[in-house]
Amino acid sequence: MVELMLRLAPEEGYTAAQLDGVTFMRSNRPLPVTPALYEPSVVIVIQGRKSGLHAGNLYVYDAQHYLVLALPLPFSIETEASAEEPMLGLALRVDPLQVAQLLMGLGDLPTCEPATLYSSPIDARLSDATLRLLEALADPDEVRLLGPSILREILFRVLQGEQGSGLRATLAPNSHFGRITRVLQRIHSDYQEPFDVPAMAELASMSVPTFHVHFKAMTSRSPLQYLKAIRLHQARLLMIRNDMSAISAAQRVGYESPSQFNREFKRLFGRTPGDEAHHFKRLLSLAPAVDTRARVAF
Repeated sequence: MVELMLRLAPEEGYTAAQLDGVTFMRSNRPLPVTPALYEPSVVIVIQGRKSGLHAGNLYVYDAQHYLVLALPLPFSIETEASAEEPMLGLALRVDPLQVAQLLMGLGDLPTCEPATLYSSPIDARLSDATLRLLEALADPDEVRLLGPSILREILFRVLQGEQGSGLRATLAPNSHFGRITRVLQRIHSDYQEPFDVPAMAELASMSVPTFHVHFKAMTSRSPLQYLKAIRLHQARLLMIRNDMSAISAAQRVGYESPSQFNREFKRLFGRTPGDEAHHFKRLLSLAPAVDTRARVAF
């Protein structure tokens, strides 16, 4: 798998694969703790080690453990890697429709607490499916004809894993978690629009106090704190991807006050918007094959 990954991801950074929903990850050096935003995804590390910190909990994903995010979550990540042993991995986007189809066929699973983020040991069957996916990604015919079915198999294995029922509970449409998921999807599609907590609670069919409790249980943030984090991450990507100015990016994501945007951006990322954009442009100039269109945020 390491040999295949070195061929498929020859340059440092995040690169979109030839199969929709798959992104290659590579780092040739250790990276310090950095705020990040992942879409709902399964992250499988082939070599090296990554760790994520969310709500005071540490999640390690390496060659023996995979990471699952049931929801888009801002959290902090750290990467352990070197030029001799680069961090190599795959991020596989979780398709809610495909999850629903698989769950219909799985029947009852042992119940456990819903989990929006977790890491679990990789078993032999999941490892085998990952190897076959990499082999398919290395062949244009195989990736076109076999890739989607292998991707579906990997999701099936995750749902059958030790925390699969937690993922299912999180995505169940009529549960508290499913109702909060509707709100999160709305925030991610319309993050630049004005939101208030009563309107969010109404969308979730909950009272404001109940909504606030369940929202924070899932995301570790209040609704407005979560919205702020999503807007700041999106503004950061606009500056990196589209060479947009800080003022334009702030307006695009829904900020009316540039000074408030600058203050909150620096609080989250540790740099001013201009310094952060300059930092990543320098990284991209050192690694020209990085695909900033990748679905996993920096």
